[in-house]
Amino acid sequence: MMKRIYGSFSVVHFLGLIAAAVCVLVLLPSSASAEEPPQYLENEWNFVDGSMDVSNGIPESASGRLAKIRALGKLSVATSPYYPPQEYIDDSKAGAERFVGADMELARLIAERMGVELEIVPMEFTDVLSSVAAGTYDLAVSALSFTAGRAAVLEMSKGYYYSGEQASSGLVIREEDTEAIRSVDDLAQRVIAAQSGSLQETMAADNITFYRKFRRLPSAGDVYDAVAAGKADAGVVDIAIARVYLENHPGCGLVLVPDVSFALKPQYTGDRIAGQKGEIELLYFVNGVIDEVLSSGQYERWFEQYARESAAMK
Repeated sequence: MMKRIYGSFSVVHFLGLIAAAVCVLVLLPSSASAEEPPQYLENEWNFVDGSMDVSNGIPESASGRLAKIRALGKLSVATSPYYPPQEYIDDSKAGAERFVGADMELARLIAERMGVELEIVPMEFTDVLSSVAAGTYDLAVSALSFTAGRAAVLEMSKGYYYSGEQASSGLVIREEDTEAIRSVDDLAQRVIAAQSGSLQETMAADNITFYRKFRRLPSAGDVYDAVAAGKADAGVVDIAIARVYLENHPGCGLVLVPDVSFALKPQYTGDRIAGQKGEIELLYFVNGVIDEVLSSGQYERWFEQYARESAAMK
């Protein structure tokens, strides 16, 4: 039988080419036809420890809250600016520049890497967490410690500041009570205080079984003031920050109780940034900036700078 010829190819050859082309299309991996989106995940403790490259700003492929920030050209950050040297108010400055501290510098760098404007929104500490959880603001940057409860309702970044202390929380008391209060056992008939919503509140509840009254106060500064004024006998505070506070207030009449500290599991250490639950991609970007300041040592330099500057303001 004669084969019908089309140009220099037979029908058999022509059909063979078509079949080969179909096979190639079938065998091509999906990434060849359409690149798969990155996988954004939490770790087993429900905080985000992955990072993205932030050198080119927010990627065009961004989704969720990160895409919204890119479209609006603005990053909103909730903070409680009453915790020097990480966030506090410098009354000698005006507008957004009056919010200073190591955390505020980190927030400014995140906005800079995003290529957007930064809006800093001051509020009480307990409102910081609830406003970000509700999606009112993009991020909480306010010396936040990791807790399982926070991770259940917020996305939390990797840690960016570690004090170097083996345990982060301890007791601050009046100098006159150093003989009377040497351990948590001496608090059974006394008033204790901690910042409401803080890790120190959780550590107090976990480690101090007996006390007369537990006062939960709006800010860490209120805890120091309450102890100094005799409205509380002991305050549960971050040890590293307490040392900075006591150095900056040499006549305050307060001291840390020696050898009293509340140990943390490794995953609970480090200050972190929080975003609305589900916005993991946004936290990947934040972690990219955290990687930058950790590798360069920049956050430690900011911390030391504002520790000196906050002391000079007193």
